[in-house]
Amino acid sequence: MSSKRRFTPVPAPSTVESAEIAATSAASRGRRRRAGKAPKQKLFVAMAGNIGAGKTTAAKMVSQKFGFELFDEPVIDNRFLKDYYADMKRWSFTLQLEFLIRRVEHHELIHKVDKSCIQDRTLYEDPEIFAKYLHGLGFMTDAELELYFEYFQRLTRTIKHPQKVICFDVPSVQVLLDRIKRRGREEEKGIQAQFLRGLSGYYATFPMVLQGKYGIDVLTFDVTTLDIRTGRGREQFLDTVATFLAK
Repeated sequence: MSSKRRFTPVPAPSTVESAEIAATSAASRGRRRRAGKAPKQKLFVAMAGNIGAGKTTAAKMVSQKFGFELFDEPVIDNRFLKDYYADMKRWSFTLQLEFLIRRVEHHELIHKVDKSCIQDRTLYEDPEIFAKYLHGLGFMTDAELELYFEYFQRLTRTIKHPQKVICFDVPSVQVLLDRIKRRGREEEKGIQAQFLRGLSGYYATFPMVLQGKYGIDVLTFDVTTLDIRTGRGREQFLDTVATFLAK
């Protein structure tokens, strides 16, 4: 006698269940659309974070995913960076002026570009973090710090702030050192853990400075253990950024 397979009928979902399934599916589709869709209006977004936090990688990812014009941090062709790391006391003031001029140039170009833009490191990290920190370490004199801020005020009178800043948080100095070593920039070989630890103290309050002093919308993202370059880490980062840009 031939045997027959028995099929157990699956109950049809209730109206409420059907609605929940549809809503979940729609939300999922919406997240996928937002994750790769450029904003309708032009946005100026900037990356912030300690040396080695991963800003450059993140800025390139945002540029590629959302079609933003990328403005790299001007470190490769910087005339004074190598000398600065060799003798910070001699070159700190000079380097800060160099970065100020280049970042202001970026702001002026960003204002002229029609599409949305992302900037690798903000203009405001120099006065609010690096200049103050270098002065505190004795690498800039009182007169040099005052002169730097005079230049800053004069050169930034008419520039527009970024609407949004993504701040990378990496409290672990060892993680920063490991990432600096991996990327292998010759001029950064001498960076010490103590120097990065001091910078981290300033970066801990920087999001509040951006919001309170400059009125900029900030997303703080802890990337201590998250690898944003591939897989789930990349997806999580870009999904979070997509939601932040859509606000």
